[in-house]
Amino acid sequence: MWYTTKYISPIGEILLACDDIGLTGLWFDGQKYYANNLNPNYKKMENSIFEKVKLWLDMYFSGKEPNFIPPIHMIGSDFRIDVWKILCQIPYGKTMTYGKIANIIAKQKGLLRMSAQAIGGAVGHNAISIIIPCHRVVGINGSLTGYAGGIDKKVKLLSLEGVNMEKLFLPKRGTAL
Repeated sequence: MWYTTKYISPIGEILLACDDIGLTGLWFDGQKYYANNLNPNYKKMENSIFEKVKLWLDMYFSGKEPNFIPPIHMIGSDFRIDVWKILCQIPYGKTMTYGKIANIIAKQKGLLRMSAQAIGGAVGHNAISIIIPCHRVVGINGSLTGYAGGIDKKVKLLSLEGVNMEKLFLPKRGTAL
């Protein structure tokens, strides 16, 4: 069975979705791919998974690094899940480039190289925003490239984590990842 509830964050309303295993979705209202993987047969109700997710979000939005990860259930292709697992390894308050993630995936798969654009597609389809920290991924030289929740939210999340925003910048149109 699937369940949903809402969470009101300081930067906008969030839809949470879970199944009996863990959190399956965390989307800002109006974000790209909003509720894209949500099973149409769901119930709106609170449960123990949502309690843990909301506690995590309360800690996070208070400016503290949460000291636990709530139960999550990544749903996607093997490639996307591999990328999302790397996202989970990016430390709080730090960033990593699409190119660096591409290098890690290439090494894991025994390839000479991996496309940063392919990584960007997987990052962009992350359904569990914030907890799987896709906002910590930046382009070449620290450019603040796309975020499904919106660049304004990406900036707020990185600022909340204490990332030095002076080293990051908005890219010009057509800039590579």
